[in-house]
Amino acid sequence: MSLSFMRLSDLASRVLACFVALWLAAPVMARARPPSPAQMDKDLLEVTIPQLQRYYASHTYTVVQVVQWYLARIERYNGVYRALETVLQSQALAAAAMEDSQAAAGSGQHGPLWGVPIVIKANTSIEGQVTTDGWAGFKVPGHELIAPRDATIVARLRAAGAILLGQANMPDFANSDTNRSSSFGRTGNAYDVRFSPGGSSGGIVTAVTANMAVLGNGSDTGNSIRMPAATSALIGVFPTRGLVSIAGVAPLDWLLDDVGPIARNVTDAAIALSVMAGEDPLDPRTAGATDAPPGPYTRYLKADALKGKRFGVPQFILQGSGIPFHGLPAAVPDEAAKQLEAEQAIALQPATRAVFMKAIDELRAAGATVVFDDSILPASFASTASRVSTYAYVREGTQKFLNIYGPAQYHSAEQYAQALGQPLAPPILGEDPLYARFGDVVISQHNIEEDPDAEVNYYGPRRRTLQAFLETLDRLHLDGYVYPAIQMPPPDETMPQNGHLSDGPHSATGWVNMIGVPAVVVVGGFYAGGLPFGLEFSARPWSDGQLLGYAYAWEQATHHRHAPVLVDHGLLADAP
Repeated sequence: MSLSFMRLSDLASRVLACFVALWLAAPVMARARPPSPAQMDKDLLEVTIPQLQRYYASHTYTVVQVVQWYLARIERYNGVYRALETVLQSQALAAAAMEDSQAAAGSGQHGPLWGVPIVIKANTSIEGQVTTDGWAGFKVPGHELIAPRDATIVARLRAAGAILLGQANMPDFANSDTNRSSSFGRTGNAYDVRFSPGGSSGGIVTAVTANMAVLGNGSDTGNSIRMPAATSALIGVFPTRGLVSIAGVAPLDWLLDDVGPIARNVTDAAIALSVMAGEDPLDPRTAGATDAPPGPYTRYLKADALKGKRFGVPQFILQGSGIPFHGLPAAVPDEAAKQLEAEQAIALQPATRAVFMKAIDELRAAGATVVFDDSILPASFASTASRVSTYAYVREGTQKFLNIYGPAQYHSAEQYAQALGQPLAPPILGEDPLYARFGDVVISQHNIEEDPDAEVNYYGPRRRTLQAFLETLDRLHLDGYVYPAIQMPPPDETMPQNGHLSDGPHSATGWVNMIGVPAVVVVGGFYAGGLPFGLEFSARPWSDGQLLGYAYAWEQATHHRHAPVLVDHGLLADAP
């Protein structure tokens, strides 16, 4: 009874806040001439943050009017593409009306995301909302994982003026290369709903590229910002690990997890990263954020940033060498490790190689030198990275998350099992047999701070992999690496892959997570069939600003992005 009362009271307070905010904004809205729908479509489709804020400053549109435009697009298209699991309509309108009322009163400075409609991935805590993490087990009626507070990045985005439109669909626990969840179903690619948008930030990329929001946040454990961005003609930023806090983001593997912005253009991504970045006591790794170059990151965006730069092409990616997800502990014999690496190999498909080589020509035309050499991160680099073993510490990340961001009923895996009469799922407990056993080697769970094997299994291999990454840059005087973000085009999910239900496109980029270096995906072009190709750059730790500069120069030299043509009915709304 008390829980129901609290929920009703919370709902009533939210509704009241909405009405109060709308009443306060009424003078602003009354003065604004009702906009023409056709003109709004022209102005807001593909709008950038600077353009949007010029519309606000000139009183062309109010924040409420803009939010209503985005909500109308969500209403029209979300039923087909299934990008958003939850739409926060009343909360978004209330926040928009409050910003309009504050603007009318002339109260203070506007934040860098003033009135910018955004979407939040469903593994990211929003106070008072269910953090589904894509899993039906966090939506059990009466036992939902209702966030008691905002994730650090959500709090920062709100404080900067962003308007939260909804929570984006994702696969269970972010543990898939496509976007099919037990809590909401399948998300389609905005360029062709039959095809995969990639995972696990597939809901975010479909919403952003389809102009259902200006930008969103992604999380990335093995490729989950970059690979979906590549499928959908977007900019995906994987920051140096420690630049952006992961506190409040439900972990898949907290030693590999990272968080960054996904946007339609580099300028918007740079603005969002400037807001998201910074130290956070809830994420000790962000203590290193003091090593980052000073922001805002827009200061690095120069059209000639590629001129004179040198980039190497990793050979193991061209060869399709495999790096097992979560890595392999030292106890796995070398011969068995080689066999597992071979099983995880992902060939670079001919269509992807062809469009990549075309992008290399464009990169050279923009003033860069691109180096192909058999010694640039060869197959031996992939073998070294394969030994960065993190699965023994997965449960620790889950426990830390639930301790702070779990609901009143459960703040640990044990309390979840007691409250629901069933355990949490194996992937986030470190009990998935696919990763917990390799022949006779069984990976048991430990806290990394107390594990005597952490040096041989994690810290040592990570240092050696990062050293190999940096030594190659130094030896060949490279400014970074460039390579395809995915080994193949997005697959048609109406067709089986290798005789099975599609499990999405795949990449060979999980090594970036293992060493925590920054990477950014840009719109690299389009395949002959009309689906996007993504080009990825990576570079030294804390060179995030320079990477965004390269991305901006590429964007200005090529202008590859174009918006998808959407459908508003039919076409696989109920696809598996």
